[in-house]
Amino acid sequence: MQPRRILLVEDNPDDVALTLRALRAHRVANEVVVVEDGVEALEYLFGEGRYAGRDVRDLPAVVLLDLKLPRVDGLEVLRRIRADDRTRLVPVVILTSSEEEQDLLAGYSLGANSYVRKPVDFQQFVEAVRQLGLYWLLLNEAPPPPR
Repeated sequence: MQPRRILLVEDNPDDVALTLRALRAHRVANEVVVVEDGVEALEYLFGEGRYAGRDVRDLPAVVLLDLKLPRVDGLEVLRRIRADDRTRLVPVVILTSSEEEQDLLAGYSLGANSYVRKPVDFQQFVEAVRQLGLYWLLLNEAPPPPR
């Protein structure tokens, strides 16, 4: 069985590069699918648009979701993930630079599994990604895939 995918929803190319670098540095072998906005994230998850025909039963092990996204923001992506029976159990970790308490409360209210503020310091960022990978990919017991 192949390692399950990580869906990284991030519009900042620097943050994408840092996240991928941090995952590689800790030998996370899972494939990382990177999408740049909320529309593309939803298309990927639901097998629509450019991802039409994708097996939607093959859900990511975890979604790393930024909040401040173009076209459809992260909170709306989370709302739609939780509203659909096919995706409602997919772990979603909000990974954001937002320090707004309202974003934190909204994220948890909509069903985020975790909320992590992106550290400014690179080493702290690498450590945060390492811990996310360790927990969500190795320790967490995921629900069975939808039928």
